[in-house]
Parts: sequence; structure tokens; C-alpha cells
Amino acid sequence: MDIPALSIMLNQSQVQQQANLPVMKMAMNTAQQNSANFTKMLEQSVQPHLGSQIDLKL
Repeated sequence: MDIPALSIMLNQSQVQQQANLPVMKMAMNTAQQNSANFTKMLEQSVQPHLGSQIDLKL
């Protein structure tokens, strides 16, 4: 068993995991911002004056 190679592999996997966490946090923050912006856009697209009056002729 090659101990130095095993140690290097273990350290590389730890560095990779440490790098993945900030990237995942950035992706989660971006998704949260996108969903907030989408919700805001949907709220602004609602036009309350449309459909409030109906013209009926008998």
C-alpha cells in the first residue's frame, strides 16, 4: 500500500469537497434570487382592473 499516494488522494478529495460547498451555496442563493424575482414579476403582471366589469345585454 502506497501511503504517500493515499494521503495525496485523501487531501485532494477534501479540497474538492471544500470547494464544492461555496459553489453549492452560490447556486442556492442564485436560485433563491431567481424565484423571488419570478414571484415579483408575476405579482406585477396581475391587472386588477381587468375582469371586474362584465357587459351584459338581454
